[in-house]
Amino acid sequence: MVIDWENARKTADGAAGFAKGAAMGLRMKIVSGFLVLALMLLLAGAWSVLELKSIAGSVPKLLEDHYKSIRAAKIMIEALEREDSAVLLRMTGQREKGREMGDEADRRFLEGFDTARNNVTMPGEGKLVEKIRKEYEAYKTLWLMPIAGTGHEGDLRWYRESAFPAFLQVKSSVQQLSDMNDKGMYDAALSLGSKAHRSTMPGVVAMVAAMVLSLIFSYFVNVFMVSPIIRITEGIRSFLETGAPFKVRIETSDEIGELASSVADLTSRIPSAGDKP
Repeated sequence: MVIDWENARKTADGAAGFAKGAAMGLRMKIVSGFLVLALMLLLAGAWSVLELKSIAGSVPKLLEDHYKSIRAAKIMIEALEREDSAVLLRMTGQREKGREMGDEADRRFLEGFDTARNNVTMPGEGKLVEKIRKEYEAYKTLWLMPIAGTGHEGDLRWYRESAFPAFLQVKSSVQQLSDMNDKGMYDAALSLGSKAHRSTMPGVVAMVAAMVLSLIFSYFVNVFMVSPIIRITEGIRSFLETGAPFKVRIETSDEIGELASSVADLTSRIPSAGDKP
């Protein structure tokens, strides 16, 4: 048998070229699979960072606003209680001491009220602040009127029926303001926990998705890359050892399929172990 070694060499070179192309193709496929996984992890990380930035930017500000209003309500309640004491002092004839205590308490109350009025953050809070203003003006009118040396001095009935109910009304409204912001702070804390939970979810989803995609990717690598290469290798080994024809069929039409076709063409041009020259 006369072997056309020139054609065989060209065919072998072509097979080597296809093998190189197949290796590059396989490398790109594998790299692409890992790039998809890396992209998923990157997106999950970016999502988590955005959620954490949202928490850092919004919730602390809400907590601070609620704390300011609660602190302002506490100042107003303390001032109201001192004003009530000032009324009682004036009713017992201690005009100057009662006036000084009342003026100082009034200053403290207005200080807390201004903080609350400039820190309205919740629905309905503005109306409640306005209600407090009107009720306080009505109460202030009562304790500013002359008491010592008048018919109101020692008049417990006037105190029980006029001054004290007005005091309780303002105090109740201020307490409502404090309770409203207490609830707002509690809701903000719950929101913080919810957002923290949401910030971890992208990582969990990404890990689960990465595991699933890794299994799928491994399956396709095995079916469409590893198994065909093993079959081609076994076919070549069988041809070299026993002279059996190379009959490996690759269903795909990618580089591996071209490699199998080239190897088949090459082996058909080379005498097998059973051929004699």
